[in-house]
Amino acid sequence: MVLSVIGFTFDVVGKVLLGISVYLVHSRVTREMKINKKVLREMKRERSLALIGLVLIIIGYLMQLPAKLLGAFV
Repeated sequence: MVLSVIGFTFDVVGKVLLGISVYLVHSRVTREMKINKKVLREMKRERSLALIGLVLIIIGYLMQLPAKLLGAFV
């Protein structure tokens, strides 16, 4: 059962790292402004969605963790 919690944690950390990398790439591209305005607007929107997704992943993890921990020790 402890392996289940560790695997769950690794899964969430991996998703968060991917989300952070997407957010950072979009931030850098929008700062450089070497592409047209339509693409910049879309990238800003995607950056916002990536941030919302990261928050939801973290909230979901925090909501599921107590049940996983209790299940690991029962």
